[in-house]
Amino acid sequence: MTAKAPPANHRLVGIELDERSVVRRSPDIEHERQVAIFDLIEQNVFSPLGAHEDQGPFQLCLAIEENRLVFDIRDEDKKPLGKIILALSPFRRIVRDYFAICDSYYQAIKRATPSQIETLDMARRGIHNEGSELLRERLKGKIETDFDTARRLFTLICVLHIR
Repeated sequence: MTAKAPPANHRLVGIELDERSVVRRSPDIEHERQVAIFDLIEQNVFSPLGAHEDQGPFQLCLAIEENRLVFDIRDEDKKPLGKIILALSPFRRIVRDYFAICDSYYQAIKRATPSQIETLDMARRGIHNEGSELLRERLKGKIETDFDTARRLFTLICVLHIR
């Protein structure tokens, strides 16, 4: 049995990050941000549940405000539709672990054996997957999304954590 494709309007057509908290990003991090946004726009499933679910496609601004993750959802013309606010505390450990393994991975690229790099890359992807599943769990009943969309959104959440 094949999964039913979501309606064409249940998707993101634009995404922004609240840049107020960003000091400066390295070229590698900036590249990751750009790739995640590009991939999100190209293919995603995003459907706020409730009154606005059929008002897509959607624009999204991700922000961190007062220790909370804010999904500011707008229609295609950027008219506000509502905000989903999540506590950041469930994400802290996994984001910290993800940053630590990414740092080890990037250091390993410079001097480790291919098998060591592969091991770190598998660990990095595993933690990223864990963060993506946590995000989907936290959005349950608020925003419907698929795993690949959650992965890219988790990347952007990590970018927002960089100070």
